[in-house]
Amino acid sequence: MVNIRQIVFSILSTYLPIQLFNPASTNPTYEPKSIAIVGAGSGGLAMLKTILDLPEETRERLQFVLYDERDDVGGVWLPDPRTVLPPEIPLTPLYPLLHTNTPIPSMSYPGFPFMPGTPLYPSHEHIQAYHRRYATHFKLLPYIRFQHRVLQSHWVGTSSKGWWNITIRDAEGEIQQQAFDHLIIATGNNHFPRIPIWPGEDEWLESSSNYGPRREILHSIYYREPERYLNRSVLIVGNGASGRDAAIQVGPIARKTYVSVRHDAEIPEHVEVKPEISHFTADGVVFRDGSLVQVDSVLLGTGYELRKPFLDEGRAITTDPSAHSNSSATDGLVTNLRYIFPLHKHILSLCPSYPTNALAFLGLPTVIANCPSDIAQSLFALHAILHPEIFPSREELLKELAAYEQHVRQEGFDPYVIGHRQLNGTSSDYQDDLVDFLKRKNAIPDDGKKFVEGWRRDIFDYVYLKRGWQRIESLGTGKEWVKDVKTEEEWADLMRRVNAWQKNWEDEHNVPFSHELDLAG
Repeated sequence: MVNIRQIVFSILSTYLPIQLFNPASTNPTYEPKSIAIVGAGSGGLAMLKTILDLPEETRERLQFVLYDERDDVGGVWLPDPRTVLPPEIPLTPLYPLLHTNTPIPSMSYPGFPFMPGTPLYPSHEHIQAYHRRYATHFKLLPYIRFQHRVLQSHWVGTSSKGWWNITIRDAEGEIQQQAFDHLIIATGNNHFPRIPIWPGEDEWLESSSNYGPRREILHSIYYREPERYLNRSVLIVGNGASGRDAAIQVGPIARKTYVSVRHDAEIPEHVEVKPEISHFTADGVVFRDGSLVQVDSVLLGTGYELRKPFLDEGRAITTDPSAHSNSSATDGLVTNLRYIFPLHKHILSLCPSYPTNALAFLGLPTVIANCPSDIAQSLFALHAILHPEIFPSREELLKELAAYEQHVRQEGFDPYVIGHRQLNGTSSDYQDDLVDFLKRKNAIPDDGKKFVEGWRRDIFDYVYLKRGWQRIESLGTGKEWVKDVKTEEEWADLMRRVNAWQKNWEDEHNVPFSHELDLAG
């Protein structure tokens, strides 16, 4: 099939002048390295901060810029005020009633806590403001080109040297090309909705009653207000964070709410649990157990596909949903929409077309606290650029990747299905492993400490914390708890106190124990 967009980009590549981003070196001892970062969410900001933390004589060897298609920092936490319906995709899945499902100390960059008075589980506005404050405090904004969309990127060169030819549309709509030695992708994972297709759904959609609400199937990326489902009968598919939030918000006002789940799960009141969907008929939705329900709306909390369009356009990645083995990556990088491979430590591309430090990803791991892990990954990716000699050969790294994937299988999971998800209890070890490697190789000083502080690890044990905070808010005393909390140590102490306070209350009142699904990432 002919890809018209790739043909257009090929023509542009032929006729547009290529600007080498790195200017003439002011230091004849070193040839400067140029770095393009894409995405001004937590990962992109972490990389900028990590670069600026370098000693001046090292930083002078780098020329770097960050591109983001939006007009401010924050990535997924930056609202999209537009009302968007398919086939257009919103810039973020953010909805007005969104609150964090993990405590904010776990979400903070190391050494940069949230402001005193911030609720322990705040609304999304606090998170975007935190990213803005981080970018302002550390003077990151001058290095960011807002309203610059990366359209295409392809490698020009060999397995040992070359550059990335990057096509960008700037704020004025002008197309330009830049050349960079290194490309770092921090564009997030929650943009391209995964939309399952079931037999009979078209017939169901077309059989809407002339007298009732028009039937619809929408992904949760389009969810904004629960009032859309007032007096409707709703089926929510999935019990991840978005599905649970929708069930909590829609359940009390919908005429009837069902949730379809694969496994046993704690479900909010007002919601009836159903198994997986089998198919649709003109009358309703049929489940694997043979039961049928009649609903007006289906809301899909089915997650997101792992796509990187500007790599696709430059043929720097192959999108193949059926790919299930690294043998399919012999000639390049692959996404099967759940997993990008082959990557070293979920970061460095091992594609044989370019050096192993030429392309890096930040923020691919899931079930992990983003801001601190983004710093650990940024350190790893940056020192791969500065000190490539400390890393094993591509062949050795591929063997290490194969061993990791085998370990995942032995734990009972398919690495090509769970993708970059961190297995239970391993997210802190993953971050420590990245930084410890750099210390062993003398790339960074060894301070004798683990990267993940003990108080962050302790959060996984605070199984009463969220319920405790919810009770505090219902009592109207939240501001008293957080008004003077400033340092990381004080935030850590607050979490310990809230967790213990709630545990004592539940023990005294013989409340049956339930485990929180989201703790620290």
